[in-house]
Amino acid sequence: MTDRAHALRQQTAAYQVNLYGKVREVLAVEKTVMLKTLKCPIKVVWVFRKTQWVALFTTDLDLSVTQVIEYYGARWKIESGFKELKQDIGSQKCQSRNAQAVINHLHFCMMATTVTWMYADRIKADPQRRHKVKGRTSFAFSDVRRLIAEASLSEDFDRLCHKPTNPMKNSLVTVLLRMVA
Repeated sequence: MTDRAHALRQQTAAYQVNLYGKVREVLAVEKTVMLKTLKCPIKVVWVFRKTQWVALFTTDLDLSVTQVIEYYGARWKIESGFKELKQDIGSQKCQSRNAQAVINHLHFCMMATTVTWMYADRIKADPQRRHKVKGRTSFAFSDVRRLIAEASLSEDFDRLCHKPTNPMKNSLVTVLLRMVA
């Protein structure tokens, strides 16, 4: 694939694509080829990424180069969301052998992820990155979790999440628990 990308280098064009929340200029070239294993034509889009070529494949020949690149970019966000769910929230650590218990555990993990991102969406300033990555300014899921943990340990937390004498019937937690159950 790399040799083929180098052979097509003269045909490379610059494309404006919306990747990771920004419009970026990407060098890419496309070619439609016949795939022997599937016995159908596929579109291959080679994207030059930093120091190497990355090949993206699709069987939808009607997609433009820009669409293929944007779809793969969105797919990466989905993959990182699954990583957060499995590793950061702990959905892979379920010890139950009962199918319904595993489903309930997964639903609670998804609810925890959703609530964490809802919290992140409502904070005014982006949290400081705990583990800085060169060239990356956005915060990570673990940074938001750390903010929530710090907030829960503060003295003002009881004021924000007080324990009412009469439990509220329509609290957010009650509604979320009903959705998960």
